[in-house]
Amino acid sequence: SHPPPRRKIDEASGSPVPRQQRDRWQRDREPGRSHQTRPGESRARAARATHSHDNQLPRELTVHAPLLNKQHTDRVYSPPPDNVGREEQNVCNASSKIMFFPHFFQMLDVYDLLSFDNPDGGVWKQGFDISYQDNEWDNEPLQVFVVPHSHNDPGWLKTFDDYYRDQTQHILNNMVVKLHEDSRRKMIWSEISYFSKWWDNIDEQKRDAVRRLIESGQLEVATGGWVMPDEASTHYSALIDQLVEGHQWLERNLGVKPKTGWAVDPFGHTPTQAYLLRQAGLSNMLIQRVHYTVKKHFASQKTLEFFWRQNWDQDSSSDILCHMMPFYSYDVPHTCGPDPKICCQYDFKRLPGGRISCPWRIPPQAITDNNVQERAQTLLDQYRKKSKLFRTNVLLVPLGDDFRYTEAVEWDQQFDNYQKLFDYMNSHPELHVQAQFGTISDYFEALRKSTGMDPVGINVGQLALPVLSGDFFTYADRDDHYWSGYFTSRPFYKRLDRVLESHLRAAEVLYSLTLANIQKYGQPNDYPSVDNYKLLTEARRNLGLFQHHDAITGTGKDWVVVDYGTRLFHSILNVKRVIVSSAHWLVLKDKQTYFHDPSNPFLQMDDVQPSQDALPRKIIFEVHEKPRLLVVYNPTEQARMSMVTVYVTTPKVRVLNALGHVVRAQVSAVWNDASHAAADVFQVRSATSVHHITFYQQDAAPVHIENPHLKLSISTATGLLEKMRLKEDDSEDLVKVEFVLYGTTSNKDKSGAYLFLPDKEILLNECVYTPQNYPVLIPKKTWKTMAKLPLQANFYPMTSMVYLQDSSGRLSLLTAQSLGAASLKSGQLEVIMDRRLNQDDNRGLGQGVLDNKITANSFRLLLEKRSSTAPYSYPSILSHMSYMYLNHPLISMAVNQRSDNPSLTPYSPLSASFPCDMHLVNLRAIQSKEEGGGPSEQAALILHRKGFDCGFSNRNTGLLCTTTRGKVKSITPVSLSLMHTHNSDADPQEISLKPMEIRTYRLQLS
Repeated sequence: SHPPPRRKIDEASGSPVPRQQRDRWQRDREPGRSHQTRPGESRARAARATHSHDNQLPRELTVHAPLLNKQHTDRVYSPPPDNVGREEQNVCNASSKIMFFPHFFQMLDVYDLLSFDNPDGGVWKQGFDISYQDNEWDNEPLQVFVVPHSHNDPGWLKTFDDYYRDQTQHILNNMVVKLHEDSRRKMIWSEISYFSKWWDNIDEQKRDAVRRLIESGQLEVATGGWVMPDEASTHYSALIDQLVEGHQWLERNLGVKPKTGWAVDPFGHTPTQAYLLRQAGLSNMLIQRVHYTVKKHFASQKTLEFFWRQNWDQDSSSDILCHMMPFYSYDVPHTCGPDPKICCQYDFKRLPGGRISCPWRIPPQAITDNNVQERAQTLLDQYRKKSKLFRTNVLLVPLGDDFRYTEAVEWDQQFDNYQKLFDYMNSHPELHVQAQFGTISDYFEALRKSTGMDPVGINVGQLALPVLSGDFFTYADRDDHYWSGYFTSRPFYKRLDRVLESHLRAAEVLYSLTLANIQKYGQPNDYPSVDNYKLLTEARRNLGLFQHHDAITGTGKDWVVVDYGTRLFHSILNVKRVIVSSAHWLVLKDKQTYFHDPSNPFLQMDDVQPSQDALPRKIIFEVHEKPRLLVVYNPTEQARMSMVTVYVTTPKVRVLNALGHVVRAQVSAVWNDASHAAADVFQVRSATSVHHITFYQQDAAPVHIENPHLKLSISTATGLLEKMRLKEDDSEDLVKVEFVLYGTTSNKDKSGAYLFLPDKEILLNECVYTPQNYPVLIPKKTWKTMAKLPLQANFYPMTSMVYLQDSSGRLSLLTAQSLGAASLKSGQLEVIMDRRLNQDDNRGLGQGVLDNKITANSFRLLLEKRSSTAPYSYPSILSHMSYMYLNHPLISMAVNQRSDNPSLTPYSPLSASFPCDMHLVNLRAIQSKEEGGGPSEQAALILHRKGFDCGFSNRNTGLLCTTTRGKVKSITPVSLSLMHTHNSDADPQEISLKPMEIRTYRLQLS
């Protein structure tokens, strides 16, 4: 029989698993029913299998640094070194102070406690038996909120547009009609990508009906992001971008300010998303996909509801109230209570005669006067048992699944039958229950009231619930099935995502500066401000769509992946048009000569990507007697020294700067292959200031490359790095780079797009630091925990960097794309570079992953001396800046040869660099409220002050950061996505951020 789909999908939505086979699996193989680990058998041993040559073969980069003996960091604060400035001392003190709170716990400590065994829990296979006394609710009745929802994936088994056409538009159309039929009915919606598409296709009468539903509280928009994003492979800047896009759409069209986050399907959860929701003004959030052993532990301790706090937070300013769903899934069989066999009987879409049924062979019954007593009492028994896992008498019961409520009949089946059950329960006071439909915020408002907290706001009053810090990776839904494969699946598109992120940010900043500059110029012009804004909006939405938890994860059907890739590709082309036309305006000395010709642009990018699945290639610039002008754009907020490389048609060239002075340059061959150089193409490299590099080789010894700071030894046999010597203290480290293949297990369950089930076992004994979407790096498990887990459990998402460290040094690997990473031996980093899967892993995708592409993954390796034992870990300033340079390279544009020699002038909007620890996340023009889709005169300035480790030397880094004296007119602090305006007594012209803080400011572009 087939193992289960990842989610229960109606046949209408294209389920890849036949219903009878899927139902038989659910009945016979509910998680925990089979494939159990024997008592005393380690999970790692249960995962052991023989090698299979014809299955999964990921390629990996393994970096070994045997001389770097890594140890678990002591949790003791030590003062910063004497040479750190006062401002840096404040940052380090803030970063390193350990605060203790009542009922506070760290996820690292929780993992140490857990045995990760998997005993059969009875009807709740992954849990335990739950009992209660009938009189427990005599003094305080059970308050039940049944929350109808429909989870709409913006692409998975179908493309976004096909899902909308076949299902989503019908769900939303029926919602308007069916909610108006009875004011007691409620519904929540999450994905604005779908909602906005539907909104554009309905008339004003239906729009008014939607507004009335929202005003009456029958319809709630939860989270309000463009999608329900993945939380492993996404970068925090893209998470912000899709959240702002959704919230700005809601503000402009509905005047709605979401209060509660709703994330039922991302495969693991990051504190970064919690922080971003909190900064956007949300008070509450819900999560679902957490390791089944963690869920069981939290349920046993009644800590499924908690305040989620950032690791670096010294007080409660980052706290957000979080609800963790206790059971296996978010479908109806796993949400009413611990027994899915019973809960499935209350999914009235599965009534006999329909297209789906209950796998446990006991169908639902329509509620009648004859059976309502028994049916209500059976359901109430489940409600009571579920409520025993929580600390209050307020209970949340989601009612929905993937693409539910498509047909009008399902609305009637669910709402009519549940209303009869509610009416019976509420009319019998001896049952001590009050049940009703509700929205997710209705639930949280009642929860807060029951604990004495502020009913809707962020003021938590006395902490009636525990406080938690940490993350929920790596996710396992049953047995040793860890979802660490998708950290790497389809790496070509994970890289393409970052290319669009970088170019979109560069275009946003340049576009906003151009609008401000045009206002300063004050005369009519040909600049395409409205057309460019539409291109930016489309790019924001295509990038936002790709943050969806079945897009950037690489877990969609082949043709769906192509659809996502095509959207990314077209948006990269379009934002380059915005960059070119904006840079044209800004560098032109005589603005009156500006002329916009999209078919013959004034500037030409130095590279082109021929198709959505191909690597970019360099444009070859013709150079003759007439000088060729090159415009270089630095998209970062600090002055920098970086190499610029262009391809030209002759080796007889020289490079001059804007003042006409000759710049040192190197002309090199362009190689067609390993042994043949092109005869008519050459590369020219230059930089305004760069340390010289020396190459040399002695006999058969390794090749040496060195500059004043570093000496590298490279094997002549392999071409790979072997030694690194730091000249600062003449220390030398051995480095070994290997490429490794994993097969998949010989067991029945094998690796797929989601799961990593390798064919070998390694017990671990180390501590590795990995980022949570980048703002802070979190130390992963100590050896005590790692030894309890199989190899695949110890891979984590590497979104920006990963490093190993001991008391004297740190080895960092910086990345320009998100991949899975681990440290499986002392001093070793392992990164999964690609995955090829011949088979499905039975999580609903219904295919393997065979659409591999040649991928240009990009990394930087950084070795630093260290003198810090702070309890929390931060990158160094040099690491932060190196990461920025890697992910935001200089953008080169050549003036079109057909243009007359124009007079150009350098454009520099900042009077000085930003501080090294201050990052301009975005400068994003805000859409006008008027029709037409053009920009307003306002922009959102999003800043992030990075936390950094002061235990690293800042000497000889080559960084050009200073404090900024730049001033911006009319700064108004607002929430992250601009929904709320903050009252501040501080000077509105002064920007001040605490370490790690991300803030948004509303600017006038004048």
